[in-house]
Amino acid sequence: MDGADIGALRYPWTEPPAPGEAVEVADGVLWMRLPLPMKLDHVNIYALDDGDGWSVIDTGFDSRRSREAWQTLLAGPLAGRPVRRVIVTHHHPDHVGLAGWFQREHGAELVMTRAGWLFARMLTLDVQEKWPEETLAFYRGAGMEREFYARRAKDRPFNFADVVAPMPLGFSKVKQDDRIRIGGRDWVVHTGGGHAPEQATFWSTDDNLVLTGDQVISTISPNIGVYATEPLADPLTEWLESCARLSRHARPDQLALAGHKLPFIGLPHRLRALVENHESALARLLEYLDRPRSAGDCFQPLFRRGIGTAEYGHALVESVAHLNHLYHKGLVTRVADPETGAWMFLRSDRA
Repeated sequence: MDGADIGALRYPWTEPPAPGEAVEVADGVLWMRLPLPMKLDHVNIYALDDGDGWSVIDTGFDSRRSREAWQTLLAGPLAGRPVRRVIVTHHHPDHVGLAGWFQREHGAELVMTRAGWLFARMLTLDVQEKWPEETLAFYRGAGMEREFYARRAKDRPFNFADVVAPMPLGFSKVKQDDRIRIGGRDWVVHTGGGHAPEQATFWSTDDNLVLTGDQVISTISPNIGVYATEPLADPLTEWLESCARLSRHARPDQLALAGHKLPFIGLPHRLRALVENHESALARLLEYLDRPRSAGDCFQPLFRRGIGTAEYGHALVESVAHLNHLYHKGLVTRVADPETGAWMFLRSDRA
């Protein structure tokens, strides 16, 4: 174990496992990584030893590269023993992508929250060959930059089914306050919202391990976005509430096994820092809204850095989320621009 202390967080391992290899982070708990074809170029997966086989936490994309990586892991670190259970923290493709493959090809049981499974299965079945008008209207309403909008409108939409294997009927549900036995330990389920509906985190009652999924990550904030499916949603309120609720269970000695980046120690500090980061961004945003601005105008006060093409979509939906939060609190008003259709937000007299 080659650890490092950075700020208030401690990193017991400063390097991730190499492709096809695993790091044992606790007795019978393996940390592995799968590649992703994007700026955030990996997802962490964990395998817990159940004696007669493995329980796997999250799966990566359904892609040729991911399946080949899994075959290497199954024959190598997992020693040819079967994966009997796949536990998916939330419905995003990098976490649920190969769950159906494990069910169909390996006979594994799938464990998820109900909201997570319903979202995943619905989205894999909803294949669009061209953008729905509702989505394009949402982009215009968000003030998407014109050239970016023109390029996106011409392209085939991203579909979950592009990177998520077909999901058979049937799963095992977990919910808030459930207890589940994994890897010789008892875990309590605490769900969170904001990044994904009913995201499951798992807190060991036998030692200091916490499987945090994407709810708490060491060096990046989970994307909190609003989409065309619910354009007036306020996921930031859900996420802030989740951080406050999870903080009641966080201890300084716990090892957080997150969906991305490095495992870390320092959960109470990290949860506070994540909340403070968004509260500071909201304060900067409110000050910036001294004249009407769209979501696409608000990147600088929110992110305080340039946003590239690869990040633009995530930045836009997060900007909408922060503006919606202020709108629902009555701190801003909004009106549609008659020429572009973009919603223009302005600080209200109540702010």
